[in-house]
Amino acid sequence: MGKKYNILIVEDHALTRFALKTSLRDAEFTDNIYEASCAQEAYEQLALFDIQLVIMDLGLPGVNGVKATQEIKKMYKSIKVVVLTSHNEEDEVVKCLEAGISAYCSKDIKPDKLIDLLKDILNGNLWFDSTVSQYVLNTKRIPSEERVKSNDEYNLTIKEKKVLSLLADGNSNQQIAKKLNISVNTAKVHVCNILQKLSVDDRTQAAIKAIKENILS
Repeated sequence: MGKKYNILIVEDHALTRFALKTSLRDAEFTDNIYEASCAQEAYEQLALFDIQLVIMDLGLPGVNGVKATQEIKKMYKSIKVVVLTSHNEEDEVVKCLEAGISAYCSKDIKPDKLIDLLKDILNGNLWFDSTVSQYVLNTKRIPSEERVKSNDEYNLTIKEKKVLSLLADGNSNQQIAKKLNISVNTAKVHVCNILQKLSVDDRTQAAIKAIKENILS
């Protein structure tokens, strides 16, 4: 990856902060890792240091993580915010989306997966946990400052673009096969190739990425 980034962990539980810092300190893309136990401490750290990415917990004392995220994105539009939380209420998810977050993921995520996710986020991608994917699909709010990739960057074939479009509309493999006049097995192969090219784990993540990054436009 080459470039190193400063990261701020905003989390009120000291043990969780320690675990996150331990997981991230040896990652190839990390430079300095800062910590904050509440929103006010986060604001102070951001004012003092050049931070490129914030890992935000929503269940903070005092000013909660949703409000803190909104304030941070207002003050520092270029900073990428990754929400890492056990919360998945629709209202909170939508408010974070409106603020312009780059990712919303569960605290159950494995450390190696989190590192891969953060690398993708720093490269300009978006990521949303499957537990909140329906909220993302239901909203038309797209973070305007996120980098939009072109189709060429994903190397999707014409057929794969058609499959992805149908997938994003909620079609099953059987429905895709029928609409494109191909076999179900062929539809499955196209879907597998799409997941690999988009670097996502499942159909829902592919649909979210297609919508949020305007891949099909």
